[in-house]
Amino acid sequence: MLIDKYDRVIDYIRVSVTQRCNFRCQYCMPEKPFEWTPKEELLSYEEIFKFLKVAIDEGIKKIRITGGEPLVRDDLYKLIEKISSYKDDIDIALTTNGYLLSSQIKKLKEAGLKRVNISIDSLNEDTFSYLTKKRLLSKVKDGIEAALEQNIEVKLNTVVIKGINDDEILDLYEYSKKRGIQIRFIEYMQNKWANEKLKTLSGKNILEQIAKKYPIEELEMKKSSAAKLYKDNTGFIFGIIEPYDDSFCSTCNRIRLSAQGDLIPCLYYEDSINIKESLDSDEKLLNTLNEVIENRPEKNLWNHNSTDMENISSREFYYTGG
Repeated sequence: MLIDKYDRVIDYIRVSVTQRCNFRCQYCMPEKPFEWTPKEELLSYEEIFKFLKVAIDEGIKKIRITGGEPLVRDDLYKLIEKISSYKDDIDIALTTNGYLLSSQIKKLKEAGLKRVNISIDSLNEDTFSYLTKKRLLSKVKDGIEAALEQNIEVKLNTVVIKGINDDEILDLYEYSKKRGIQIRFIEYMQNKWANEKLKTLSGKNILEQIAKKYPIEELEMKKSSAAKLYKDNTGFIFGIIEPYDDSFCSTCNRIRLSAQGDLIPCLYYEDSINIKESLDSDEKLLNTLNEVIENRPEKNLWNHNSTDMENISSREFYYTGG
């Protein structure tokens, strides 16, 4: 069992398989040019799996595959297949922008994928195009429907930005509700790589908009969950993720592995250890894993009131996998 110095059990790892992405979202990497990271700089699927076997043996129960956009990396199903073949009860999930999902979801499910989170920030083609710099809303919707057809658990993620898509909160809510999909509205997470003009809408304001039409009640927060869950008067459950509220840090159970091999103890924390030099030995990998867990901070370093960027992340979210 993996336990940090604050007595938190670590049983969840988010694994980025690429920092490449086929979108250029305003809140993530709007000005970064398209690039191809040399393959030799990335962990191979075999190297990722070698590390994950050690982590699983020590108590990791949940693995989420992220990016960048993970589906731009070839044959992702092969990594999922390796994991599920090693331990078939591992909860394997995927976070994606959905663009490539319809053509891959069947093979991913057959490989062992259990759940998928799909990002969709607007149902309006013009707004979607502004936010992502891609006019591909219909392809994302196709991905959502394809995942539902495969009877795989689907959740939607929506980053709410003041003055851009905050007028669509109810539309997105009802789009999800109609399909029986849980949606999580996420406060925009400030970082040095985003469009500096963006402003977040608070979770409180999001709830106020929903409550104008649907009476809602807060549910008991699940241990280690970043989302606060709510239920409306029809029984539909949705979530709000408030990254500037560090209340979920006390039960946080996750670490992150980047595509380049950096093992990261916390999303908003600059320190990490690269696992590449430890890949020749399971013992070395375990030592590295334990060292990173020992270095986990008590809580994140986000600060809603920061005005000088001092507490704003300089690590790209597309690098860590969000």
